[in-house]
Amino acid sequence: MLKYSEFGGKNAPTVLIVHGLYGSGRNWGVIAKRLSDVAHVVTVDQRNHGHSDWTSTHTYDDMANDLAEVIEHIGGPVHVIGHSMGGKASMVLALQKPDLIRRLIVGDIAPVAYTHSQIQFIEAMRRVDLSKVTRRSDAEAQLGELGVDPALQSFFTQSLDVPEKRWRLNLDVLAAEMEKILSFPLIEGHFEGPVLFLSGAQSDYVSAQHRPTIKSLFPTARFAKLPKAGHWLHADNPRAFEAAVRTFLQMV
Repeated sequence: MLKYSEFGGKNAPTVLIVHGLYGSGRNWGVIAKRLSDVAHVVTVDQRNHGHSDWTSTHTYDDMANDLAEVIEHIGGPVHVIGHSMGGKASMVLALQKPDLIRRLIVGDIAPVAYTHSQIQFIEAMRRVDLSKVTRRSDAEAQLGELGVDPALQSFFTQSLDVPEKRWRLNLDVLAAEMEKILSFPLIEGHFEGPVLFLSGAQSDYVSAQHRPTIKSLFPTARFAKLPKAGHWLHADNPRAFEAAVRTFLQMV
């Protein structure tokens, strides 16, 4: 089963947070702690990420089944927040096992295939000489020399085990499965529960042309954009993200 961390009392409504590609539950620690005043928040490490097991496949069916196992273990149904790849995994879970989800927030992603690749970041991480890394800043400096944006340098190195000199990311499998990660599986049916597609105002991941597809799968879907935020909206504008979550999940 996936590794996960818990915040807040278990008597409160449970919110499951599902991170995106190259991330981990650790990236969501601040948001989780803040929401824990009114919720039992669970942050997972998805397969091939963080402290969870490395596997030979990385499909959305895999990830949805992983999440279902966690929810059934902690007791569902639950509210779910999924960002990017985690948003797609959460959408697949909602479509396949709707009884496990109360409300769903999808962070800056649509249930469609994307053409942009994320392989360049795997190549950059592979090129970091870990033998010369004694602190995260050493790896960040090397990533900077490879052209990686400063914000992403910090994000990626949160998945670096400095003492063991290894990435907590299964880079080989993520590279091999990249086409599947960028795609979205064909699934019949729809999820009738409340869904919020929350996007960064400065991001183009969710556009008007995606809305018919979204509405066909999630007929109750609502849409909102966070100001001063791009694809990593929860990091770019965390206070606005938290406020939107509280409002939608009615955890005032």
